[in-house]
Amino acid sequence: MFIALSRLSITATAVMALAACAAPIASTSGAGGSGVSISTNTTPLPVQGGSAAQEAGLQRWVANFRPRALREGITPQTFDRAMRIARYNPEVIRLDRRQAEFTRPVWEYLDSAASDSRTRQGQQHARSLAPTLAAIESRYGVDRSVVLAVWGMESNFGTNRGRMQIIPALATLAYDGRRGEMFTQQLIAALKIIQAGDVAPEQMLGSWAGAMGHTQFMPTSYLSYAVDFTGDGRRDIWSDDPTDSLASTAAYLARSGWQRGLPWGVEVQLPQGFNYGAIGRNNTRSAAQWQAMGVRAFGGGNLPGYNGAIIAPAGANGPAFFVSRNFTALRAYNASDNYVMGVGMLADRIAGRPGVRGAWPRAEGALTHNQKEEIQRRLNQLGFNAGEPDGLIGENTMDAIRAFQRSRGLQPDGYANAALLAALRRG
Repeated sequence: MFIALSRLSITATAVMALAACAAPIASTSGAGGSGVSISTNTTPLPVQGGSAAQEAGLQRWVANFRPRALREGITPQTFDRAMRIARYNPEVIRLDRRQAEFTRPVWEYLDSAASDSRTRQGQQHARSLAPTLAAIESRYGVDRSVVLAVWGMESNFGTNRGRMQIIPALATLAYDGRRGEMFTQQLIAALKIIQAGDVAPEQMLGSWAGAMGHTQFMPTSYLSYAVDFTGDGRRDIWSDDPTDSLASTAAYLARSGWQRGLPWGVEVQLPQGFNYGAIGRNNTRSAAQWQAMGVRAFGGGNLPGYNGAIIAPAGANGPAFFVSRNFTALRAYNASDNYVMGVGMLADRIAGRPGVRGAWPRAEGALTHNQKEEIQRRLNQLGFNAGEPDGLIGENTMDAIRAFQRSRGLQPDGYANAALLAALRRG
C-alpha cells in the first residue's frame, strides 16, 4: 500500500524482501473464511532499543502526544495499553533514511514481479481460494487475478507480511523521522484500530513504515477501506486466513474507480513515425482516435473499445501499452507506474494470458540515483522545469525531458537513460 510522503514515497513492496518460495497451504476451519491458511512466522521481531537519550526523548514525546490522541477520540485506556510497548527503534530510522544508489530498470522489476514462480503460486492460490475469490469478485467487481496479483506483489502471497510491531515503529518515526506529522497521523489511526478491537497492540505487525497484513494496508487506509468479509466481527488482515485482506483490497480498488470487466491495459504496436509527444497516462483518447494515429493491438487488430492512454515505460525502444481507467484505480493503491504494470502483468499471467511480447532494451544499464538527480539539475539549468532534483523520475520530470528532446530534434519519449544524460551534458 502506497502513501505519498512529500518528495518520497513508501510502499511495502519497496521495503520488504520478496520471498522466493510459496508458503505451504493447510486446511483451516475459520468460520466464514477461505478455508485456506498461510503458514508463516508471525513472532514479533524484538525491538533492540536506542540509546538512553533516544529512549528518554521518545517517552517525553509519548507523554506530550497523549492529549492530542485523546482529543482525536482515543480513550485513556486504549492509549495507555497500546503505548506501553512504544520504544525507540533505531532500525526503522535507518530504513527510513537509506537511499538506494541503483534502481533496477523497469524490465528487471517486471521480470521479478511477474516471474514464473510467482505466477505458479498465484495460480495455485486461485485454485485453493476459488470460492472465496469468486465471492469477492461478485461483490466488488474486481477481477480475482488482480486481487491475487496485489497479494503476490505486497507480501508474496502472505509469506512476508512483516514482523515489526507497528506501535513502536510509528512512534519512533513520528518522534524522530523526517515526516513526523504524517507518521503521527498513522499512529493515531493505528490506535483507533486497536480501540475497535480488530487487533491487540502486540500483534499489530507489519513493515517498518507501518504497512500491515497480507496486502499491506497503512493504518489510515485500513480505517477507510478494510472490510470484515468473513463476518466474524473483526477486520482481520493479520491472521493466516487472507480472506479479509483480499476483500479489503478489492473494496479499495472498487472505491478507487475500478470498472468491472475492463483490462488494466493491453500491449500495443505503434507505427513508424509515431508522435511520442502524445504518450503519457494523463493523455486519454478513445480507441478510435488512437487507431486513427496508427496504433494497433499487438500482433494487429483493433484496440479494446475504451478510452485510455498510451504509455511507453522504456521509451521508444521498448514495448507500449494502451491503459484504461483501471490503471488509474491501481495507482490509487500504489502511485508507481512500474508497480501497476507489475500487478497487471502478474494478473494476466495468473489468468493464463500472455506476458509482454515486445522487446525491452535490455542492453541499457540502470541509472544511479545521482545520475537521475543530474538529469533533473541539467534540465532545470537549461530552462526545462523538472522540479526539485530528487532522483525520482515522475510525470513532471518526464514532461521536462520531452520538452528538451523536442527542442533538440530527438524522439520525445520522456525516457531517462544514459543517452539522454549524454545529450544534456552536451547542452
